[in-house]
Amino acid sequence: MTTAAASRSLSSAVVSARARRGWGDRLFRGLARGAALSLILLVTAMIIGMAGAAMPSFRAFGWRFLYTSTWDPVAETFGALPFVYGTLVSSLLALVIAVPLGLGAAIFLAELAPVWIRPPITFLVELVAAVPSVVFGLWGIFVLAPWLRNWVQPALGASLGFLPLFQGPPYGVGMLAAGIILAIMIVPFITAVSREVLLAVPNTQREAALGLGATRWETTRIAVLRYGKSGLIGAVLLGLGRALGETMAVTMVIGNRPEVAISLFAPGYTMASVIANEFTEATSDLYLGALIEIGLLLFAVTVIVNALARLLVWSVGGAVKQVRE
Repeated sequence: MTTAAASRSLSSAVVSARARRGWGDRLFRGLARGAALSLILLVTAMIIGMAGAAMPSFRAFGWRFLYTSTWDPVAETFGALPFVYGTLVSSLLALVIAVPLGLGAAIFLAELAPVWIRPPITFLVELVAAVPSVVFGLWGIFVLAPWLRNWVQPALGASLGFLPLFQGPPYGVGMLAAGIILAIMIVPFITAVSREVLLAVPNTQREAALGLGATRWETTRIAVLRYGKSGLIGAVLLGLGRALGETMAVTMVIGNRPEVAISLFAPGYTMASVIANEFTEATSDLYLGALIEIGLLLFAVTVIVNALARLLVWSVGGAVKQVRE
């Protein structure tokens, strides 16, 4: 009887311990689920709140808001085309400059660099990514803009002035300066993500290409870059999402003039810049609604671009996992 009682006591203790652990697991699961749902609810509430605040602009201008270019707060006539144009042109110009640099640096760090030099260069790339945007803006005002005004833009105008992109007076500040600043800011992001994508490519890909007689560059081009193509595109899109939402540095060097100009020398405006510059000056509901509608548009574009980038990067990770399994 003593042995049976001890066995029953032990069994009840085990059941009690399991019940306590089960209660703790349920509590943790509930807290984690609540945290995830709270983020979704927060984003949903933000979208609903912004849409409600932008309703005066929706009612007054409708779809004309997206393709008209008049921005006159005095007459309360607003069109977002100059800001959409400035955001797209400056971001695409930044990609044209940053993609070759970022992908080249990633290929060098992942495939070609000596092992001893990879950590310090990777650290420097991450250090550039951590620099505040206002520092880039100050450097752009006092160093980049005078250099463009005195040297680069006159040279481009003299040699390529027959193209509409390089016509007009050399202001220094303008779309070209904004594109260069954005390129410097997104190169570390493209480099870091692209490097991780290349490192995720299985070594069997490289070994197979080398075994067939490929050179090191042919192995990188055929076996590595082609395998991680979707992830590299995702890295570029992540850089684009970063460029689309940048505010401070671009505001300081783009010139802040709401016009659609073909020349890269001309000042421009972006969606983030007009919100930062004019939000405190919005005294009427229509003016405020127009700025919030621009913010809602920028939010939608950024979310779409980043979602596509994440899906592409995850697709590479899923493919690598399947190969390893």
